[in-house]
Amino acid sequence: MLVDDKDRQILRLLQEDMTKSYKAIAGELGIPVTTVYNRVKKMEENEVILGYKPILDAVKLGLPTTSFLLITMRFKDPKNNPLNINAIATKIASYENVQEVHIVAGDWDILVKLKTYNVQEIGDFINKKLRYIEGVEKCLSSIAFSTQKETLDIPI
Repeated sequence: MLVDDKDRQILRLLQEDMTKSYKAIAGELGIPVTTVYNRVKKMEENEVILGYKPILDAVKLGLPTTSFLLITMRFKDPKNNPLNINAIATKIASYENVQEVHIVAGDWDILVKLKTYNVQEIGDFINKKLRYIEGVEKCLSSIAFSTQKETLDIPI
């Protein structure tokens, strides 16, 4: 599906406030409500819009510590069978405190974003979960002291 300028305008308004009604969006853009409704439904069906979720404050919910883990993996098991990086990344992504998992280029293979209560929980995650995943060889952790920007918004 190709997204045109009108779709982009609708998406911008939904990104600003997902609770905005179709009527309000239509009024701002000067188009009929049915047009907004039909375009949004089409973008949902074509998975341009993947879902709607509130933006939560992790600190207020007891998860004030953000960390990033850089993981190096080995690509063969002890019997020299190949290991699948996508399967390893999917396994890492299955843990509840993991917010993001990216397969990356460079000196590291996987980048993980983690939200936890404290530094000890990061250590527990690494020592009690991550190290037991076949293929994970080493991990470098970086803890964020503060966050200036954290968003899911896409520039449109």
